Amino acid sequence: MSDTRELVRELIRRPSVTPDDAGCQALLQERLTQAGFRGEYLCFGEVTNLWSRRGDDGPLLVFAGHTDVVPTGPEDRWSNPPFEPTERDGLLYGRGAADMKGSLAAFTTACQRFVVRHPRHRGSIALLITSDEEGPAVNGTVKVVETLARRGTRIDWCIVGEPSSESEVADTVKNGRRGSLNGRLTVHGVQGHVAYPHKARNPIHLALPALLELTSEHWDDGNASFPPTTFQVSNINGGTGATNVIPGTVELLFNFRFSTESTAEGLQRRTEAILRRHGLEYTLDWTVSAQPFLTPAGALVDAARAAIRDVTGRETRLSTAGGTSDGRFIAPTGAQVVELGPVNASIHQVDEHVKLEDLDTLSAVYERMLERLLGTR
Repeated sequence: MSDTRELVRELIRRPSVTPDDAGCQALLQERLTQAGFRGEYLCFGEVTNLWSRRGDDGPLLVFAGHTDVVPTGPEDRWSNPPFEPTERDGLLYGRGAADMKGSLAAFTTACQRFVVRHPRHRGSIALLITSDEEGPAVNGTVKVVETLARRGTRIDWCIVGEPSSESEVADTVKNGRRGSLNGRLTVHGVQGHVAYPHKARNPIHLALPALLELTSEHWDDGNASFPPTTFQVSNINGGTGATNVIPGTVELLFNFRFSTESTAEGLQRRTEAILRRHGLEYTLDWTVSAQPFLTPAGALVDAARAAIRDVTGRETRLSTAGGTSDGRFIAPTGAQVVELGPVNASIHQVDEHVKLEDLDTLSAVYERMLERLLGTR
């Protein structure tokens, strides 16, 4: 069994459901210490974060990831206990196998091998590991980045181990992400009896024309790197549960995934203009959970493409699709950021799994990126 496969099995055995790290970071640091990394635990609230660095000079290359996993769901639906790593037909099953304990193991073993081969490498290598990515994400990577900024630590390149691959490992690299803007809209009416609608104002009826316009609106065309901005309603809640009562309010939750052709402020203005045009009485609370970012061709993207070609013989595809990741907290510092990890087909599902051979391939790709970016002076 390779070191990478052995390590990911040890990580899966630790039930690290957000925000519990369950000892995963200490396990990683034990190996990193042997490779000359200085580990520091940065704790905020219930969240444990590991900042582990080798070297003092620049440039600084950071591997970023998370030890926390989503809940398993009903364990009796799993083919095997979710925190007992199980191999079957060339696959490794267990919660976190793909998202993202496989990447964490590959990070670590790649660094171990690289340091042995390049003990006097250029610059510095660091791992930024949190236990708060799958949850609120308020005491994890974002707090570590703030701490590093206060110290004057500047990240040049960052590889996030999110499962970016679609069909084959490393077939897709995420070099950016769309922004995410959330809205909580409450439309106010007047509650009353359904038999006397003239004495009430039904907020559901009032909201529907505005909602139709919002869902039909063309927000932007996107660009060469991003698809067009989309608006999606994720929740509607109104009524008392009775069939003979007109409700006094209806609440809608919605989300914009927006390209760099739009801004959060611009989308807010356009949305509120539509609501006012329909004469609604409403309250609306906005939350920006991510700004869009893009890492264009350059040292990091070029190193990822070349490393994947060297190890797999394939040409990878650049993409900005998918949800958000902790890369959204690192990119605004000026760092070049890419996401590169296992196939994402089973993430968050029952019987989450990863190909065993993909773990070794991924570790080799990470090592090759280290060699291209920080090889021996």
